[in-house]
Amino acid sequence: SFFSPQHLDDDTVSGSNWITENSVQHSLSQTTRTTRKPYCGYKQQTLSKREQEEQESLLAAIQWPKPPDGKIAFVQSTDPARSDFVIVKPTGFFKVGDQLELLVRMRDYQGKPKRYGGDYLQARIHSPLLKAGATGRIVDCHNGLYKVFFTLLWPGEVKVSVSLVHPSEAIQVLLRLREERPDRVYFKSSFKSGRYSETTECNVCLPGDLPVCNFTDLYTGEPWFCYKPRKLSCASRISHAKGGYQKGLLTHEESLFFQSDVNIKRPILSSGPDSVIVKPKAFTDSSSMDRAEDPTVSPSGYYYEDQWRSRTHWIHHFNKSEDITKCLQGKVIYLFGDSTIRQWFEYLTAFVPDLVEFNLGSPKNVGPFMSVDLKHNILLKFRCHGPPIRFSTVFSSELRYIANELNGIVGGRNTVIAITIWSHFSTFPVEVYIRRLRNIRRSIIQLLDRSPKTLIIIRTANVQELGPEVSLFNSDWYSFQLDSVMRKMFSGIAVHFVDAWEMSLAHYLPHNLHPKEVIVKNQIDTFLSYVCPLQT
Repeated sequence: SFFSPQHLDDDTVSGSNWITENSVQHSLSQTTRTTRKPYCGYKQQTLSKREQEEQESLLAAIQWPKPPDGKIAFVQSTDPARSDFVIVKPTGFFKVGDQLELLVRMRDYQGKPKRYGGDYLQARIHSPLLKAGATGRIVDCHNGLYKVFFTLLWPGEVKVSVSLVHPSEAIQVLLRLREERPDRVYFKSSFKSGRYSETTECNVCLPGDLPVCNFTDLYTGEPWFCYKPRKLSCASRISHAKGGYQKGLLTHEESLFFQSDVNIKRPILSSGPDSVIVKPKAFTDSSSMDRAEDPTVSPSGYYYEDQWRSRTHWIHHFNKSEDITKCLQGKVIYLFGDSTIRQWFEYLTAFVPDLVEFNLGSPKNVGPFMSVDLKHNILLKFRCHGPPIRFSTVFSSELRYIANELNGIVGGRNTVIAITIWSHFSTFPVEVYIRRLRNIRRSIIQLLDRSPKTLIIIRTANVQELGPEVSLFNSDWYSFQLDSVMRKMFSGIAVHFVDAWEMSLAHYLPHNLHPKEVIVKNQIDTFLSYVCPLQT
């Protein structure tokens, strides 16, 4: 399983052995805690005025409303079971294209109305028989009330579902962890010389005054450090791997805000009707299809009969493998990122008979991987992004940053690049992610400058199943924050988006870090529709 918190091997060097000692020395002293500047040196980035301004505006845009000061008892936190929603004008006349509005009213465990916002909600409309679904836009009124807006995109009976992902009180804990405990997922590296080997702990930054190996990337300036092995040199590093997940991060009181059947991804029910009848449009209005791509269009698309339909461009459904072969003929496709884009590699390799995986002898699930179709001259490659990455074992020589890889690609009309990078950054302050995207964006702009016909696609984050443990490392709230930053940073550049977020949230299947095949197929159809747009 993805989250099996395990301890490091016995020979792990961690200075004063402070991994095993129940993180006593791990909790930083009060003084560093408030400022967090001395720890990690996020502020040691030398940013230009423009970069500084962009970073400040990005951080401002994702600022989350805070509950009133002081500790809030569990009984005063948001109770999804006692909260409810109403459809505004439930008996109104609705037709395709209209807006539907809900009012969500939050209450605590004593049934008292909440007076402040900051709860994290997800909402969708769906018609199960039609296998249709779409996401809603949520507006926090900062007083315990939330408005949810849906665009009605298909006719029939349309049902509304709202869920509380986390109460506002839990979000405050997630915020605290993100700032104070970026070490809550730790990594390790092996160093080897002849028959002698050592393993030490690694991270974006390491606390304490133990000697470290500085593996900061020379080109991008991306920071990465490991504690220095006792006997071996830093140059003898052979691999990177995930170390494990810290335990005991929460106080007892805080842990009450993270209970699976109580307040993590729990439904909020309607106090009245929870569906409306939608009538078809009188005439088909093709002009409603804006061809300009806007990553902020909400919703960006919807499912109908289990097929994703984008609202910004036509999607062609590649149901036959020969359609994919025809589309990709003569092309080189690079997939960069985490396991959620490795799913694309696996889907295409399995679905297209002539696309055969060439065994590079790479570790399973880690890569790099390559599939080749010699008959139609197709090359498909997958490579994981640079650290932090929670993969089992990545050889040092294969530990490469996307920005540097992009700089080594000539590009042109037969080059297709797809990137996703999000999940492994959820445990770090957002500045770490902003820096990574800034480096990738710079390389993309340079690539498009020298080869404007290169096609670049970005796959967004997606929602996943959450429990008390996973929420502290990989909550949808973390992903949502990073995804919002990514969309802003890449808007206005000639890249295309596959909205995996909406495609995972609008679907009827349970949330899953690695969405099931029907969802992956829809992602692939969207991706290939950019590669081979229908000639209109």
